[in-house]
Amino acid sequence: MSKLHRYLLPTLLATLCASAHAQLPEPVAQLLQAARIPQEAMGAVVLRDGVPLLSHGAERSMQPASTMKVLTTMVALEQLGPVFRGRTELRTSAELVRGVLRGDLYLRGGADADFNEDALTRMLQALRNQGVWRIQGDIVLDRQLFQPAQPDPQAPPFDEYPYAYYNVVPDALLLNTNLLRLELRTTGGQLSAVMMPAMDKVGLKTDLKLVDTPCAQWETGWKPPQAMRTDGKINVLLRGTFPRDCSAATSINVLDRHDYLERLLRTTWKRLGGVLNGDVREAEAAGATPATARLLAEHVSRPLPELLRDINKQSDNTLARTIFLSLGSLEADSALGSHPLPPAADSTATRADQRIRAWLTAHGIATDGLVLENGSGLSRTERVTPAQLAAVLQAGQRSLWMPEFVSSLPIAGLDGTMRKRLKDSPAALHARLKTGSLHAVVAIAGYVPDASGQPCVVVAFINDEHVANGAGRAALDALVDWVARGPQAVAPTR
Repeated sequence: MSKLHRYLLPTLLATLCASAHAQLPEPVAQLLQAARIPQEAMGAVVLRDGVPLLSHGAERSMQPASTMKVLTTMVALEQLGPVFRGRTELRTSAELVRGVLRGDLYLRGGADADFNEDALTRMLQALRNQGVWRIQGDIVLDRQLFQPAQPDPQAPPFDEYPYAYYNVVPDALLLNTNLLRLELRTTGGQLSAVMMPAMDKVGLKTDLKLVDTPCAQWETGWKPPQAMRTDGKINVLLRGTFPRDCSAATSINVLDRHDYLERLLRTTWKRLGGVLNGDVREAEAAGATPATARLLAEHVSRPLPELLRDINKQSDNTLARTIFLSLGSLEADSALGSHPLPPAADSTATRADQRIRAWLTAHGIATDGLVLENGSGLSRTERVTPAQLAAVLQAGQRSLWMPEFVSSLPIAGLDGTMRKRLKDSPAALHARLKTGSLHAVVAIAGYVPDASGQPCVVVAFINDEHVANGAGRAALDALVDWVARGPQAVAPTR
């Protein structure tokens, strides 16, 4: 196929989809009717070898939920490349004299999605191995790769669970995804609660009332935890109820990210025998880490294809948002994996949006109706049409990195968010599908082999209040099953 035809194909696809107002397959239509979901609330495209087998509301701009990650990850793989790695660095311009670093130490964030307490410990141990035992200056936390450098604390929470792991907003120097791990256990009427990792002057208090409810429903009595600051100390208070004779583990996001990193850093450095004379402070402007500062230690993330598996199979919002912002701040480098883009006045999210649209345009995919906010689909403003996402999946089939992209998608009936779905369908173990779910939104997007083994591109969104309790998901699964059983093109209605 010539390059010209390759780029014209998505435009032709959009034209075909727009002209084929097809009926939904009968199993899908029946499930929608039973759930009182109007057919107009569903948009769907099924393509086989580029030919639409089904096109229903294909040009309707809709909420895609987490299927938006298909667009973000496909563009990231092509723009950043499969060797892309985020990195965290310790740098300094200070002189080292008899184990004393006579100046500031910079901890510079570089969109390292795997930066955790173990990585921090190894980096600080590398300092000790080089003979550093005292830092006479400050430790400066440089998050300036992303602009703004830190999320707006006044921004309204996405939902009623701002402390939940899926709501963590990334920055360029995010440690442990800012999460505290909790282990709760009740035996003999006594509650035991453990919080990890251990941090300087951070404690845990419980005000959980023990109740006679099933252990599997322990979250039903959970109230939002609180972080209370008193005299330089922080206590995390757990509230609500917890079942008797139960054990559970969870992770919560309740600490300010500066507190989290500072206190874990101080604890770790002290444990390694280090001394800090100065403060731990935030860098106030871009370029805070001197260009001449020498590298003392670093940590790099796993390569991008491995990160994409976590994003798409587990629908990791924070990781998806990190990669989205990386598109607005980094570019591919064959030697290093990535390096920063030139400075610009636009925010990092705006630059990511521009880069994604440029990629779509270069592949002949129209951007009308596309609305990007954070690239993860955890948004009430993000929109895309089924035809656009189907064209992205077609581009994925033609991509040099097609194996890496396809392997990141959940396998029906086996793993990720598809592990419990379609187990009795011929799509099981064969279809690779990204799922999406928000209040009043369900979606699916990916590749489904038909009865002859020929791959079909399948995209479907339902935006309606009645999708709850599995009704919308059942309709989507019926569509996938219909494709897997070898559909013929549905006759268009007139």
